[in-house]
Amino acid sequence: MLWFLLIAASLKLLLMAFDCIPFNSDEAIVALMARHIVLEGERPVFFYGQAYMGSLDAMLVAIGFSVFGMKVWVVRVVQILLYLGVIITTVQIAQRVFVPSKSGKSFTAALLAIPTVNVTLYTTASLGGYGEALLIGNLILLSGIKIIQLIQDNRASSCTPLVTLLGMLIGLGLWTNGLTLVYTIPTSCGVLWMAYIRRGQLKTQSILLNAGMFLLNFVIGSLPWWIYVGQNGLRQLLAELLGMAVAVEQTPWLERLGVHLFSLVVLGGTVALGLRPPWEVRWLAFPLAPFVLVFWIGVMWIWGRSLFNRHTRNLSHLILTGVVLTLAVGFVFTSFGVDPSGRYFVPVWVILALIAGEVITRLRCRWVYQVVIVCIVLIFNLWGTIQCAVRYPPGITTQFDAVTQLDHRYMPELINFLKQQNETRGYSNYWVAYPLAFLSNEEIIFTPRLPYHQDMRYTPRDDRYYAYTELVSRSQRVAYITTNNPALDDYLVEKFTELGISWKEKHIGDYHVYYNLSQVLHPREIGLGDLHP
Repeated sequence: MLWFLLIAASLKLLLMAFDCIPFNSDEAIVALMARHIVLEGERPVFFYGQAYMGSLDAMLVAIGFSVFGMKVWVVRVVQILLYLGVIITTVQIAQRVFVPSKSGKSFTAALLAIPTVNVTLYTTASLGGYGEALLIGNLILLSGIKIIQLIQDNRASSCTPLVTLLGMLIGLGLWTNGLTLVYTIPTSCGVLWMAYIRRGQLKTQSILLNAGMFLLNFVIGSLPWWIYVGQNGLRQLLAELLGMAVAVEQTPWLERLGVHLFSLVVLGGTVALGLRPPWEVRWLAFPLAPFVLVFWIGVMWIWGRSLFNRHTRNLSHLILTGVVLTLAVGFVFTSFGVDPSGRYFVPVWVILALIAGEVITRLRCRWVYQVVIVCIVLIFNLWGTIQCAVRYPPGITTQFDAVTQLDHRYMPELINFLKQQNETRGYSNYWVAYPLAFLSNEEIIFTPRLPYHQDMRYTPRDDRYYAYTELVSRSQRVAYITTNNPALDDYLVEKFTELGISWKEKHIGDYHVYYNLSQVLHPREIGLGDLHP
């Protein structure tokens, strides 16, 4: 086990050392939240501007900042530690669910140590709670499966501590990241079903005690969630949790379902198996891709057959499968299905690693051939990761829209230029504003009131931290920064000219700076910054 943990950590540290993963805006917001927790005593309940991801990630990063300083690498080390916890707990699930097999656990750990590029990305760069969701999800599975097995062994009286823990974990998961619902739903259904079929052995007093402890600890674990409900109402929170707040599709319902299903199977499936990176359609490690595809189809076929075989299936197997099915249903039937970027499919790899470790040990072949099969998959995963790492820009990026894939290696030069010109306040887009704020130690504040889409679409949701907006709005000197948006550049030049404003321009990598404006001009004065999609 230790070797696999070392391999997993080393792979991520190497990617960090060679600066293969850009520091993008979502990660910068986590870092800024942690900075504000440490320096200003803020206690945000949710990720700035998104009430479906709690601030647990920022709190953990804040602890790291307090010890090691406010550096990007600290954010990522927190994610690495969380992922090592995921590997450990996944192996424990394998021990609990499957017939004890040292090789099966090793195969599972190996597949997690060198995962697909999608998993490597979203367990190294932070997006506000996905690493925590994986770990909490594993702990939910582990607790639920232990409860089921205690009931099966006629030891229901010993369940209370685990039921208490399960309630706490489910509540904490609900607040931390709604993605944990894909673990909560099948696990809860499994526990309730086992309690129902063994109801004869359960005492009414014990049922009431366990139900009370579960509900109490669920509320404690999700307390920040309920505080937010009390302050802002349930409707807004549910809208965020179910993706309705980011719903942008205008097509009929059935057509949306079709698009979501296509995204799930074709786009999500190829990302989940590592056949392509989440941000573009480009086949990875192509010589090995057909073999790996056949391997995973075979694994799923063998697993599926075992689920329908009454001699080999059990409730724990159904719960593991239920995680993937719940995720698929949630993706297809909610507005999150419009986003096939890959982060929602990370739990699939954990389940696949569990299933593959078990299925491979069932193969009627010598152990050495089983090892060869796993090694081919690992080589494929590593090959694909290296292919993406050396292709910079975009690198191994969280951005799946080419418009937002900026070369942030020029950010230090941009910061130095802005300081030299005394342009510390102004306006830009979402993908520039927050990395700029964190990397400049908040000396330079540009609020995201400019569109980044080529068609000039803009949503006020881009403006995540209104304290910055107030600072810029009161400034007596502002600059503008655009990125790879000719339409916006033309629009700004046209408006500056119409208003008789003089200015200077500077290109720094992907950044286009308009500075030394002869008068203060805010985006709302020229029809920008308040437009809805």
